[in-house]
Amino acid sequence: MATRSGPASGDLSLAEIKEFAGFAAGTQRYIRRSLDIGLERDDAIARWSRDMVEEAAIRVQARVYQRLGDIRTHIPEDSGLDALEGFMAPLVAVSAFDLGQDRLPTFAAYRFLYERLLGAYARPWLPGAFCAAASLPHLHPDKRKLLLQSISEAAATAPGWSAREPSFYPEWIEKIDVTKPAN
Repeated sequence: MATRSGPASGDLSLAEIKEFAGFAAGTQRYIRRSLDIGLERDDAIARWSRDMVEEAAIRVQARVYQRLGDIRTHIPEDSGLDALEGFMAPLVAVSAFDLGQDRLPTFAAYRFLYERLLGAYARPWLPGAFCAAASLPHLHPDKRKLLLQSISEAAATAPGWSAREPSFYPEWIEKIDVTKPAN
């Protein structure tokens, strides 16, 4: 007879969906768009740009996100500092870009996105990257304060992190025309 030591994967998926649903609509949209760009899921410009300004912003984000592949390959396997520079410096730079877009207003939203962009093994490094990026002078002091206040003591001082990969990756959902009959 087998026993389980943790929550069922379905329970964890529901928790991820619930967490995503708690984000503001603009944050949800940015996360979905960023996943399309960072995971190369779809043509982000065709799907997400509503005008030329947004198209230009997506092109810039795609250029910044070109570093994600290199970041993924340099995720340190332990807490040693010898591999830190090749991983942390580009992660902070990409994170600073995302925080500067004003669509990830909290550590929770940042963590949600970056766990999916980089994978579970990046989790231990996300609080430090977030704090470093949120402290940079390209952000207004009030914005820096709000971002840094959004990371809980528990997240900043966690004794360990799950190696379980995220299971919910939000995607674009077509709107349903409720004026038409079903079928």
